[in-house]
Amino acid sequence: MTKVKMVRNVLEKNDKLAEQIREMGDNSKTVLFNMMGTPGAGKTTLLESIIPALKEDYKMGVVEGDVATANDADRIAALDVATAQVNTDRFGGTCHLGSEMVKPALEKINYDQLDIVIIENIGNLICPAHFDIGAHYNIAVVSITEGVDKPAKYPLMFRNSKLAILNKIDLLEHLNIDIEEMVAGIKQINPDIDILKMSALQPNDGIALNKWIKKRGRRK
Repeated sequence: MTKVKMVRNVLEKNDKLAEQIREMGDNSKTVLFNMMGTPGAGKTTLLESIIPALKEDYKMGVVEGDVATANDADRIAALDVATAQVNTDRFGGTCHLGSEMVKPALEKINYDQLDIVIIENIGNLICPAHFDIGAHYNIAVVSITEGVDKPAKYPLMFRNSKLAILNKIDLLEHLNIDIEEMVAGIKQINPDIDILKMSALQPNDGIALNKWIKKRGRRK
């Protein structure tokens, strides 16, 4: 009973702070996107592919979440956008970002002066889906190499997201999978979710993702 109460208290505290973050974003007209997915799904490469075009039209920043290292943040900072790193090893190596970690990172990049902020969450299909971090839109990224059954195994990630990206579509010819089965599985979980089939390594594929983000972005 005590353990359940502690978990409930942690979630309630997280959700309250997350709502404050979302309200602050609303007040400053800053739109926050929470990008989630497994390690190796291609989240950072996706960001590298879309940031050059996005920053032409929007003031944007990125919050990079990892257990350790600043490898991904260094890659993003090289694109000349405001970047903040959050390492969870000092929080016990937790497998997700919480709103108490995100808020200081957002303040570090002066997010209230930005149009768009993309938060790349810790690589995981489970924990990040349980914690609201104040984002306006959740994006789930899954590599098709992970198998068509991943959405069915981890439904909350897709239930809580507005967009699912099926990445590494360029590898489809080398895999024995039915991509439409994967799409159908996601739609069964969340009929309203948008789905993009793309490869982060194909420049033209990033155009559709940019359009999706721009449709939801707001300029000050």
